[in-house]
Amino acid sequence: MLETTIAAIGPLDQTAMAAARDLQARLTKPAGSLGALEELSVRLAGLAGTCPPPLPEPAAVAIFAGDHGVHAQGVTPWPQEVTAQMIGNFLAGGAVVNAFARQAGASVTVVDVGVATPLPPAVDDAADAPRLVAANVRPGTRDLAVTAALTRDEARAAVETGIRVAEDLIAAGAGILLTGDMGIANTTPSAALVAAFTGADPAEVTGRGTGVDDETYRRKVDVVRRALHRHRPDPADPLGVLATVGGLEHAALTGLILAAAARRIPVLLDGVIAVSAALAAAALAPDAVGAMVAGHRSAEPGATVALRHLGLDPLVDLGLRLGEGTGALLALPVVTGAARVLHEVATFDAAGVAEK
Repeated sequence: MLETTIAAIGPLDQTAMAAARDLQARLTKPAGSLGALEELSVRLAGLAGTCPPPLPEPAAVAIFAGDHGVHAQGVTPWPQEVTAQMIGNFLAGGAVVNAFARQAGASVTVVDVGVATPLPPAVDDAADAPRLVAANVRPGTRDLAVTAALTRDEARAAVETGIRVAEDLIAAGAGILLTGDMGIANTTPSAALVAAFTGADPAEVTGRGTGVDDETYRRKVDVVRRALHRHRPDPADPLGVLATVGGLEHAALTGLILAAAARRIPVLLDGVIAVSAALAAAALAPDAVGAMVAGHRSAEPGATVALRHLGLDPLVDLGLRLGEGTGALLALPVVTGAARVLHEVATFDAAGVAEK
């Protein structure tokens, strides 16, 4: 499945992009006056292979959840059980991601790809309630500071879980996928992934996650540094990098991104967990970057380093560091607006407006 998905990923359609640039130049507005939205509309046309591109709707958020053996290193003050408890909150509709999804009219799917503790039962069976997908590869990763977090087979299984989830959401009609995540301690493997794929120093890409104190932060940087020294992950072997220092949700997000690119559907990236997975997707299939839209700039420093490496500019910068898919949801109207301009704004000729 992974190889077939990668083989289906191609470059952006240059003819459609040229048509979008030409159309932008003829719309009733000064050239370039919509700033980054203009180039985004061009990229959306190139991804779809047509101008104007389809409106990116309906939107579907996929929240991949997993736990992390590195929690044992004291990299966060939050107990590991919070991962499962927050899934219960997602399913009950009480998290920030639920509020933002309702605002945006997006569906929410929660995927247990590696939660270590038993999940609470769903409390809402309404048709529009968040859906839970049981796809647990293993109950949390191993401690990456001591041994490889995953075997190659486990990493592949998680990637292919992400592919299947994306395929299901697209088959159900999704016009854009949004990345979500949940996993206590998951900013530690995120920092390790960013450092492995970009060559950046661990201190440059490791952040405070849920808001750790100075002592915990120093421990966290040291854990990332020791893990990289122990495993020597090779960015030319992306699956190996995911296996040694990644998480199950990172691997699944990698699969989601690859599947979106293969199906020529935009994928709106959230924070540092998502962009660290995007690095793995780009290493597996460089053309997958064409499907990626950076929703926001996370306050986690690794996110900025990863986005720079991918060549992506975030749409909004609000100092967010929650995850869950919240930043991607806030950026969703921007993406929709970029496409809608090409559909609905009149040209100078059609509107009878004089050009300069």
